[in-house]
Amino acid sequence: MTAPDDPGLWFHRAPGPPRTPRLRLVCFPHAGGTARLFDGWRHRLPTTVEVVAVRYPGRQERLDEPCVESMTELADRITGALAGYDDVPLALFGHSMGASVAYEVARRLEAGAGPAPVHLMVSARAAPGHGGRTTLHRAADEVLLAAVRRLGTLGGVDPFAEPELRELLLPVLRSDYRLVETYAPAAGAAPLRAPITAYLGDRDPGCPGDRVRAWEGFTTGDFALRAFSGDHFYLAPREAELTSDIAERLAPAPVATARGTTAT
Repeated sequence: MTAPDDPGLWFHRAPGPPRTPRLRLVCFPHAGGTARLFDGWRHRLPTTVEVVAVRYPGRQERLDEPCVESMTELADRITGALAGYDDVPLALFGHSMGASVAYEVARRLEAGAGPAPVHLMVSARAAPGHGGRTTLHRAADEVLLAAVRRLGTLGGVDPFAEPELRELLLPVLRSDYRLVETYAPAAGAAPLRAPITAYLGDRDPGCPGDRVRAWEGFTTGDFALRAFSGDHFYLAPREAELTSDIAERLAPAPVATARGTTAT
């Protein structure tokens, strides 16, 4: 039987012929999300970039495992699984909850637990300590779902509208919210050396731009803020534009590295 922390369980690759990459982009899904969210990125990013997405326990191929409800445990386990991925440089991209997880993994990697990332990309997430406190993981089902629906939907589809899917997905969503709502960023943590690019949808009701811009204080490297038209799940309809921007920033000679804001 495969060990729980075998990298083969933790990381998903979209179907397709093998690549010989010069860089690996590790993607972290949102609360309630799955690694397959990023399958289309393989076909949009250069062939020199390998896309691998994190499989959180408790869903899809790992449905028989309990969800992880501690940020420390989740970040530690993902960092450990990344230890063998040192053949090419790593960049990290996280959406919503995934941005917080990616940041914590980046901290551990820079502290010596593995290959330090060359870039951290955070999406639809306020910087640590800037998002306010909520306790939706303790709320009634309809209250939690109303808060999630307020953010928007992926591809215009509400998976919780189907009773069978709701029964399957709601416990995972609640566990993920428990993880992010009990997450306490380390006080006085040193800023990352890796550059940070922060992305957001300009109509995201849960992620104001000033809270996203606060990521600038979490790096001694370059910082950029990029806004796209859309809500919390802008990354689905804006996949082409988002991956184009990511490709430029991960290119051997990036188009721009200066701090700043651009909008589409």
